[in-house]
Amino acid sequence: MSALTVLAAPAEEFKAPGPELFEFPPLFAGGPEWLTKPVVFAVVGALLVCVLAWSAFANPKLVPRGMQNLGEVGYVFVRDQVARPFLGKDSDRWMPLLLSLFFLIWTWNIMAVVPVIQFPIASHIAFPVVLAISIYLLKIYLGIKHQGFKGYFGDMIPKGLPKATYVLLIPIEYLSTFVLAPFTHAVRLFANMFAGHIILAFFSLVGFWFLFEKPTPLGVPLGVVGVIMTIVMTGFEMFIQFLQAFLFTMLAAMYIGSGLHADH
Repeated sequence: MSALTVLAAPAEEFKAPGPELFEFPPLFAGGPEWLTKPVVFAVVGALLVCVLAWSAFANPKLVPRGMQNLGEVGYVFVRDQVARPFLGKDSDRWMPLLLSLFFLIWTWNIMAVVPVIQFPIASHIAFPVVLAISIYLLKIYLGIKHQGFKGYFGDMIPKGLPKATYVLLIPIEYLSTFVLAPFTHAVRLFANMFAGHIILAFFSLVGFWFLFEKPTPLGVPLGVVGVIMTIVMTGFEMFIQFLQAFLFTMLAAMYIGSGLHADH
């Protein structure tokens, strides 16, 4: 029997949150199965990014102020830290995509700590998968367009190795490039948001359960720890939300660069 269960006795057992946190029914009875809270707020997040971008860049001034100033800070960050290291002279051409991708994912992620919403959209695997597949199809298209079909697929395999080596090397290389790379691109974002949401829910429930729902002399101190850890982990999770948006966009820039130039 766990310590949490013992501290909750003789009341009902404490039940840690699990995958049920990510199960959402349709918004209304009889509605389509896909019309759920995550889908609605995914669209809201996309529209919010559009509104912010419009307010920042629709009517730019020589001396930026207000939203334009904030928008330019974000633009410079993505350009210098994400685009230029992988795309070089092609950075400006791909900035609209990369900037939109970064702010969309960050907005989706930070919804986990927004009151009422309190759910990271990217913790539903479908959303990272769609983004990752889109980026990867773009990479393949650019690779074939700029390097030719034979050049793009042929240059993935090193030349001059013993012939027997290619029996293992070719399947491994193509599996890694066309299956594992987009898979890990999506799962890295999904897994961090999924785990972070579980952790925040766990400590929040510990604080609520032992302080308000089923307080006991031994449980109250544990409830206080739960509240403190919720605050600490919320701050840490906000950092992870930003970091995962940055890493996903950085990998997107790297994949686009590899499609444009064989030497990437």
